[in-house]
Amino acid sequence: MTEQTAHNRPATGQVALITGASRGIGYAIAESLVARGDRVCITGRNEEALKEAVERLGSDRAMGVAGKAHDPEHQAAAVERVMEAYGRVDHLVNNAGTNPVFGPMADLDLGVARKVFETNVISALGFAQRTWAAWQRDNGGSIVNVASIAGVSASPFIGAYGMSKAAMVNLTLQLAHEFAPKVRVNALAPAVVKTKFAAALYEGREEEAAARYPMGRLGAPEDIGGAARFLTSDEARWITGQTLVVDGGLFLNAGVE
Repeated sequence: MTEQTAHNRPATGQVALITGASRGIGYAIAESLVARGDRVCITGRNEEALKEAVERLGSDRAMGVAGKAHDPEHQAAAVERVMEAYGRVDHLVNNAGTNPVFGPMADLDLGVARKVFETNVISALGFAQRTWAAWQRDNGGSIVNVASIAGVSASPFIGAYGMSKAAMVNLTLQLAHEFAPKVRVNALAPAVVKTKFAAALYEGREEEAAARYPMGRLGAPEDIGGAARFLTSDEARWITGQTLVVDGGLFLNAGVE
């Protein structure tokens, strides 16, 4: 018996809203959930890239809503449109994020720091509030917040990003407590994953960067897609308020000379 493709796999009846999903980790998560049989609504800033992503996922299983994650009108439109199209939103994956600054905290522009928090944290809360009100409060579901190992350890030169991801970890705890028992809320904390977003952390020196990882390589978007699929599945039905570190063993080397 051959494995079914995403396009002919029987639908599960479940629906996921995934932010920042036209490429990279977000797209891999969408692809993983579509392969399971879910339908997905993906968001992103670039409308053309979003259309292409929907085509690759399959228009029978996916739809896209273009906009900026931190824009409350976009948040409302995305939830409204997925409810109109599919009638439910079982899973929310808060993946949209930004990291526009690289350097020491002593020189951090506070306006940039506010922008990072607005996109990485406040938008996630906004989407969570709206999916809760539209479906999950009465029907249950799950939320997965894509954080980072930068949120659970010091990461030189990406301090603003790390602070925002630490806030995402705490947001996960707060929502897990308040949305229980119907909605499970967990976070993923990836190490460096080979995406355009993270290119500055490994481009031109990938072999050197990968040498720090016991698994011998950097992450791939599909590694995070599989983890998100687990956390949104019934197999994780007794897991909430947790941050799953997906780091190829990087933390094993903490403190090791």
